[in-house]
Amino acid sequence: MFEQFVDQVNSFVWGPVMLTLLLGTGIYLSIGLKGMTISHIPYAFKQLFKGRKGSGEGEISPFNALMTALSSTVGTGNIAGVATAIALGGPGALFWMWCTALLGLATKFAEAVLAVNFRETNSEGRKIGGPMYYIKNGLGEKWKWLGVMFALFGSLAGFGLANTVQSNAVSQVMLETYNVSTHVSGIIMSVLVAAVLLGGIKRIAEVAGKLVPLMTIIYFTSTFTILIINVADIPGAIVLIVDSAFNGAAASGGFAGAAVMLALRAGVARGIFSNEAGLGSAPIAHAAAETNSPVRQGTIAMLGTFIDTLIICTMTGLVLIVTGVWDGVPQGAAMTLSAFSAELPFGDTILTLCLVLFAFTTMLGWSYYGERCAEFLLGPKIVTPFRILWVVGIYMGTQMSLGVVWKMSDALNGLMAIPNLIALILLSPVVFKLTRDYFEEQRKSDHKYAN
Repeated sequence: MFEQFVDQVNSFVWGPVMLTLLLGTGIYLSIGLKGMTISHIPYAFKQLFKGRKGSGEGEISPFNALMTALSSTVGTGNIAGVATAIALGGPGALFWMWCTALLGLATKFAEAVLAVNFRETNSEGRKIGGPMYYIKNGLGEKWKWLGVMFALFGSLAGFGLANTVQSNAVSQVMLETYNVSTHVSGIIMSVLVAAVLLGGIKRIAEVAGKLVPLMTIIYFTSTFTILIINVADIPGAIVLIVDSAFNGAAASGGFAGAAVMLALRAGVARGIFSNEAGLGSAPIAHAAAETNSPVRQGTIAMLGTFIDTLIICTMTGLVLIVTGVWDGVPQGAAMTLSAFSAELPFGDTILTLCLVLFAFTTMLGWSYYGERCAEFLLGPKIVTPFRILWVVGIYMGTQMSLGVVWKMSDALNGLMAIPNLIALILLSPVVFKLTRDYFEEQRKSDHKYAN
């Protein structure tokens, strides 16, 4: 009965109504920002490279804030999630992932702007923020219950999606590939994560600042090499993606075929699941950035969606299509593994390394999100017990059967989005005004400098 209840919650959370709300919020914010989040992508990269050193109050550099946020979004979803979307909806699902990401730029931007603008200083003198704080401080005490809802779902969701599930995936890969006992994998991961968590957000950010660029470069280089080998097939792959998005995909090989609506739903769901735009997780990291400008940090934050979906997921999707594995029998990560193994020397080892790094950084990033949500609910005293539970959960995940855990974490992750999206819509005038004022000031500065 419990599993049936969770299934019903999931069917709503990731069903048409919720997906429409997520996309609708992205469309509304994009229009309100006058397309700024797309036109200012070059400006955002410029701010990112400037952001290795912060200027203002905060705990971590703007660059490391983005790396911390990316540590939780660049994960197994980029490898297994893209494959699942294409297996369900055909190549057209990738097109709808692109559309979701373009709208998600505005959502992620607004989240970070509000997180920095309404952040607080806790009893230890550290800057903290996120949806629960911009709900309380932006909408007022009468809306605090909405922030409590977000914090409750957020503190629990991580134990599924980013803790037990991730450690289980790593332990199974290590067992099947290298015959490493799940007990050994669990102990090693627990010790490594504990060593990082002891240093708090600063150490998490330092590790993420090094590991995220490294693992992204390894994965990008590998997928780029496969695409170069199959460069003649790329134009045909792009045509297939666009055609399938509007006309559906016919059955072929091991692929059962998919209508346009199935492609759209698979692409939107997996796109949001991958880049987390609208879920409210990333702004918790960006609230800790050393910055005096919410809008500048917002431009950096939106690059998380750009890098995660428009670059990494696109590379995965194109690899699956040009190598021809997309309509075969293997599903999920196994589909991506078959492409890597067929095209690259030691391809299975490379993909295994990427999976391990992606999962490890996800465990780190989400530990901070869950910790901040728990602190909002119960105060600073909960931080140490939460970290202990988090480390224990990593080991437990390697010994569990995760069918129900997957479903519960999916449901909790989606439920986080509801209070966050309500807050984004209600506080959108604040985002629009801060953005308008910031770029007006920038124009005046540029004009004065030019004269």
